[in-house]
Amino acid sequence: MKFALLTTNLAGGGAEKALAKIGSGLAARGHEVDFIVCEDTGRHTPPAGCHFHSLAARAGHGWLGKRRLAWRLNRLLASSPHDLLVSTLPFADEVASLARAPRHVCRIANTLSAEIARLPPAKARRRAARYRALYGARPLVAVSQGVANDLQTGFGIDADRVTVIANPFDFAAIRALAAEPCPARPREPYILHVGRYAAQKRHDLLLAAFAQADLPQQLVLLTPPDARLTALIAQHGLQRRVASADFQANPYSWMAGAELLVLCSDHEGLPNVLIEALACGTRVISTDCPSGPREILSGELARGLVPCNDADALAAAMRAAVAAPKPGAESVAAALAPYVAERALDAWEALAREGC
Repeated sequence: MKFALLTTNLAGGGAEKALAKIGSGLAARGHEVDFIVCEDTGRHTPPAGCHFHSLAARAGHGWLGKRRLAWRLNRLLASSPHDLLVSTLPFADEVASLARAPRHVCRIANTLSAEIARLPPAKARRRAARYRALYGARPLVAVSQGVANDLQTGFGIDADRVTVIANPFDFAAIRALAAEPCPARPREPYILHVGRYAAQKRHDLLLAAFAQADLPQQLVLLTPPDARLTALIAQHGLQRRVASADFQANPYSWMAGAELLVLCSDHEGLPNVLIEALACGTRVISTDCPSGPREILSGELARGLVPCNDADALAAAMRAAVAAPKPGAESVAAALAPYVAERALDAWEALAREGC
């Protein structure tokens, strides 16, 4: 079969990374895959086995820019018909929609109503109307059941138009990468947070909780440098206890070496880092945000869920987690089972056969 996968760029976000894994996984199964970016920027490498295409060196994100990209996408797809076009992230979804591409499904990687709730009222209304117009009458794939539920309750989208397909994970490959030497990794015990500096990720909450927890471990942030983050660290007086280690092409060795991985977002779709850290044998705690953490952390792992926007609870969870033994192998295996790559790739093949 022939797949076309479209995203905005190859920036360091989880949505782009997951789409790249889908592409390389489908290519490894013998399918032909066109991996298309609207603009040729970002820090991820194109997925192995895919034909890589860039619609522009740098895309204009306004009315005219989107339509230029849609025209280029239309020409590219017309020259090589596909069985399924998958777009992810709203900008790429809009470009594909404007191209009126056939057999097109939008992959929704975040809890959209939670994203909208963070906006000022007027902007929130505009964003909600934009999403209803974009997603209200087309087939969708949600990365978690929580995202699917949000599409139905928050936007009135019929349940029969939403398919849930989780992100694919090659756990053998993750563990192999986790075992690679990493000279840059701290030698002293550390707690890890992985995520770009953005309001959703709540670095302010993380730093407040870490300061309150008063743990002996260092806090390491895998995030690109940002002056606002540096100022926030200084504001909490944590310059000697917090290290920013930039984006890492192989974060798994950092995860494997950590005492604990913390996710403290206000909202997610399906937080890859929780699944990856569990695969690396690392303890995890997470805010019980919409959506994904509660689906991943079940059974004894659910002890690692804490309320959103509660520094006291997050600090207490950090202290408890580093003092507790690591969760049992059976609990971790059960948590990871829904996310094996084969399950997700089977679902994408089935969707292509059905013509979405």
